[in-house]
Amino acid sequence: MTRPARRSLSIVGASAAALLALSACSSSSGTSDASGSTGSGATATSGASSSATSAAKVDGTVTVFAAASLKESFTALGQEFEKAHPGAKVSFNFGGSDSLAASITGGAPADVFAAASPKTMKIVSDAGDTAAAPVTFVRNQLEIATLPGNPDRIASLRDLTRSGLKVVLCDKTVPCGAAAQKALKASGLALTPVSYEQDVKSALTKVELKEADAAVVYRTDVKAAGEKVQGVEFPESAKAVNDYPIALLKDAPNAAAAQAFIDLVKSPEGQRALTGAGFLKP
Repeated sequence: MTRPARRSLSIVGASAAALLALSACSSSSGTSDASGSTGSGATATSGASSSATSAAKVDGTVTVFAAASLKESFTALGQEFEKAHPGAKVSFNFGGSDSLAASITGGAPADVFAAASPKTMKIVSDAGDTAAAPVTFVRNQLEIATLPGNPDRIASLRDLTRSGLKVVLCDKTVPCGAAAQKALKASGLALTPVSYEQDVKSALTKVELKEADAAVVYRTDVKAAGEKVQGVEFPESAKAVNDYPIALLKDAPNAAAAQAFIDLVKSPEGQRALTGAGFLKP
């Protein structure tokens, strides 16, 4: 039986404890200014940092291409990373995983790729652009985002097919859109949205701006939006859970710092921050 989810809390509150743990476990007490507009780097744990710095000093800029749904959690981790490594800075490029993969295979300089599905990561690995086998670091599940208070009384995926309801979906080529199509197929439902959006943030924004009544997005994005939307869980989402792989890229300009960032993401402290943001353990 489907049921409306409780109103999502802000990601800042949800992951505060995890980020405090990250700060406490950092290998360095130094800080550096983090760029809030583009995101920053990630905090390394004492174990990850010491192992990384034993091989090479962690400094300079590390460029991370990451799925749009990772924006809030990676940005928070990034700020902590810069505190742990005063000489390092992380520059993020967030967007649809398919577009990011195309940029990487097209020669865009980057150190790390974190995708929202194995399929989009495979585009990069098949092109020979990964330095090692990608590793799944989190998983994510879909949720329906509605207007605050759920005025249309949406309680199920089937409700989105009601006449007159304005629903948006992610484009079928991006992971959140592919997952939505998989859930719809599993339910035997047909849904024609008012628009297909290029990434999950764009889909969610349509609801936040009241340009749509509902959107099928990730539950992490509903949580990050706080009071701007309300989330509705639906059981079919369990049949369309996305694995998120991360990989060091073959021609990474700053491989040492990139590996330190990946080590953080996979560390217990990094995992606590990510699950605090609503992601599932791999």
